[in-house]
Amino acid sequence: MEKSVEILFKETILNYFLEIFHLQPEVKKLGDFENYVFEAYRGDTPVILRITHSSHRNKDELLAELDWMNYLHKQKVNCPEAFSSLKNELVEVLSASDGSYFYACLFSKVPGTPVKIKTSEFNNQLFQAWGRAIGQMHSITKEYQPSKEIKLRPTWEDEELLDIETYVPNEKEVIKNTKWIIKRIKSLSKTKDNFGLIHSDIHSGNFFYDGNSVYVFDFDDCSYHWFASDIAIPLYYSVLYGYHSASIMVREQFASNFLFHFIKGYEEHHLLPEGWKEQLPLFFMLRDITLYSVLHKKISPEERDDGINQMLEGLKSRIIKKEPIVKLG
Repeated sequence: MEKSVEILFKETILNYFLEIFHLQPEVKKLGDFENYVFEAYRGDTPVILRITHSSHRNKDELLAELDWMNYLHKQKVNCPEAFSSLKNELVEVLSASDGSYFYACLFSKVPGTPVKIKTSEFNNQLFQAWGRAIGQMHSITKEYQPSKEIKLRPTWEDEELLDIETYVPNEKEVIKNTKWIIKRIKSLSKTKDNFGLIHSDIHSGNFFYDGNSVYVFDFDDCSYHWFASDIAIPLYYSVLYGYHSASIMVREQFASNFLFHFIKGYEEHHLLPEGWKEQLPLFFMLRDITLYSVLHKKISPEERDDGINQMLEGLKSRIIKKEPIVKLG
């Protein structure tokens, strides 16, 4: 979290949201990269409290996210349900000392456990379940209509991280190639069968697994985008965190096997979007750009360790070379 937000986030703010959602005072902090995320208890039931600063999302964006999530949950998609507060609000608001706002949302905690890359559970059965979850989500969302008075989520090109010159103003080659990739993606055709509201960030850190099914959470980045991006992101992060130091041949072998099983699951619910395989390299490169931006935005140079610096070097190199993280056969 940026220092400017950390300064504003006081214990009184957390306590207010715990009270308004009728939660126990003891919490476990789960994350603080883009949102403050806590595990809390409502009675004896574990729930997830997420607190967002207005510099990251506005209330309309949050309401649109929760409306879609609750629609998916009602349609039996394995995702959290969003709960209302004691005031019957899905999004609670509290002003900070500088006039900005903190927003709080409460979710059910999904079943299952995390799966780490390079463990025995990170296998073909998981890849198929992963694809099945995303295929089901795409199929069901094609019939989704937002509730009245709900504004639409942003489109992919509204992502502020694509304004890369804000974060690396002196890296002219990176800026030039970012504009090139955005232009290429904008030229892709859009149909109901290949473009719509997607999660946008279903990597292995954003779901739990019970040995049979994947339970997706963290819909914070959901946007209107090509369905193929939701296929690209699982493979992108699997390669980034599991095979970043592997040879090109090993990366390509993993990617081929991953996609074979992932697609097998995906096609149980949804036909593969037309042109998906040709689009994947573009979405790999797009994610390099947003990851490069967010690491510069969130982590100051003095806070970066060797691992972060190496990742930044790899991202920059690929952006400059217009090279996807893995090539597909």
